[in-house]
Amino acid sequence: MLYVGCEGESTEPDYLKYLQNRFGNGEATGQPFLIHTVKKKNGLKPEEVVEAVKARAAEDEAWALFDRDQHTKIPQAVAEAAATGVEVCFSHPSFDLWLLLHFQPFGGAQSGSSELVHDKLRAAHPAFKNFDKRNDKSVKGQREEALEDKADKAITHAKMLLAQCEYGACKATQAKIVPPRQRYDDEVAAPPSPKPPERWAARSGHAPGCPVLDRDPSTDVWRLLVSLGITEG
Repeated sequence: MLYVGCEGESTEPDYLKYLQNRFGNGEATGQPFLIHTVKKKNGLKPEEVVEAVKARAAEDEAWALFDRDQHTKIPQAVAEAAATGVEVCFSHPSFDLWLLLHFQPFGGAQSGSSELVHDKLRAAHPAFKNFDKRNDKSVKGQREEALEDKADKAITHAKMLLAQCEYGACKATQAKIVPPRQRYDDEVAAPPSPKPPERWAARSGHAPGCPVLDRDPSTDVWRLLVSLGITEG
C-alpha cells in the first residue's frame, strides 16, 4: 500500500487509476499493490502535495507528483520531501511530458511551458488529439488504451533525458528504486531517514549538484513504475 499525492486534479489521478486497474492485482507483475491517490479540487501546489500526502500516509510509503510549470517553491517542496521521506516524481515542464514519452523521445529546454509538449502529444496518437482542449486533460478510455504496452518505451525516453542533462553527470543507473518486495513481505523496511535535499533529489538519477529547476526537460515518473514492479525499466 502506498499513497501518491498529485498536483493535478485529473491527469495524474487518472493515470494512477489506470495503473491500479491494470496492474494492481499483481496478475501481470506478480507484485500486487494498492495506490491511494491524494488530490484536491483545482489542484495543489508542489509544497502542498508533499504536505498533503505525508499527512495521509503517516508511516506508509508516500510519493509526491508535481511539475515545474511556473511554481516558485519547488526547492522548498523537495526539502520538505527529503525531511519527511516522501519520494519525489518531478516533471519539467509537466507530467504531460511523461505521457508524450510513451510515443516518442523529446528534447530541448521548455522553461516551464508545456505548449510544445501538448502539440506533440496531440499529434502522437488520435486518442490525444484534443488533449488540453476545452479543459480535457483526462487519461481515460481510448487514452488509456493508447498507453498500453508502451511503459518500457516511455522509460527509455525518460532515461535518455537524464543522459542528455546539461549538468553532465546525471545517469539513470544512479537512480534509487524502492524494492517492490517491501510492500508485501511480512517485514517491511522502515521509512527512509531524513536526507539533505540535494541527496534526496538525486534519487532520480540526477547528480546531487544538479539543480532541480535546471532539469529541463525531465520526468521522474518512471521510478514509480519500476518501484511498483510494473516493469524492470
